[in-house]
Amino acid sequence: MQRTELEGRQENQQVMRQDVGMRRRRRGWLGYLAVGALIATAGCGLVENSPEPDGTAPPTADASGGTGDADHPGDGKPAPEGTLPNVPTVEAARTQLAALKVAPHGSMSGYSRSSFSHWAQQGEKCDSREVVLERDGKDVQRDDECKAVSGTWVSAFDGETINSSSQVDIDHIVPLANAWRSGAARWDADKRKAFANDLENPQLIAVSASSNRSKGDQGPDEWQPPEKSYWCTYGRAWTSVKSTYELSVTESEKGMLTDMLDTCES
Repeated sequence: MQRTELEGRQENQQVMRQDVGMRRRRRGWLGYLAVGALIATAGCGLVENSPEPDGTAPPTADASGGTGDADHPGDGKPAPEGTLPNVPTVEAARTQLAALKVAPHGSMSGYSRSSFSHWAQQGEKCDSREVVLERDGKDVQRDDECKAVSGTWVSAFDGETINSSSQVDIDHIVPLANAWRSGAARWDADKRKAFANDLENPQLIAVSASSNRSKGDQGPDEWQPPEKSYWCTYGRAWTSVKSTYELSVTESEKGMLTDMLDTCES
């Protein structure tokens, strides 16, 4: 009888040891699972934020939900004015736009590009084109005749990078023909020359030849910069030039300029 009770106590102690061991193993496995889940979660984050094959970080989403970087903002985000001088604030541009005369296009009768003398000499053998090339380019080198022989230009209209000045056009923000049919037909030769060579107002800009020729003499209601991030600046510049020279706008032109200004950050 005493032996049987002793055996019973030994069996109970063995069961308790087994139960304790089982609980310890269970806690161990739960710990392993928790660590594994943590590593897996971290691993996903590492994969999502790992560099691209070329070593650059992937683009991050901006506030609008798109992607972009400092040089190429997402659609709807205004790009910097760059080198255009005296671009008004969006508030000033809205005020200018509201004051512009709204009228249909006038006649093109008598128009010629030669009526707007350009490019005018600006001193030191430099004409207006060369001044804008130097202003808008990076690391621009000139020869003894003030011709740009090297440099790099980034076209704000379409984001194209250009390494030869021969492939750069100097665009009139408000084209000469557009100016003619919105009031310049009544100007004298001196005022047309000043308009075509205006370095004080946001009228001249170095862009890719392809974008300039695609634009032609069209207004903002007919042609918009492919780089939508530039619409804010383009709309403000166009409105400013029309206001400065008291040129009219069509109804559809005014509507598109309003849309462009609406892309500006408040």
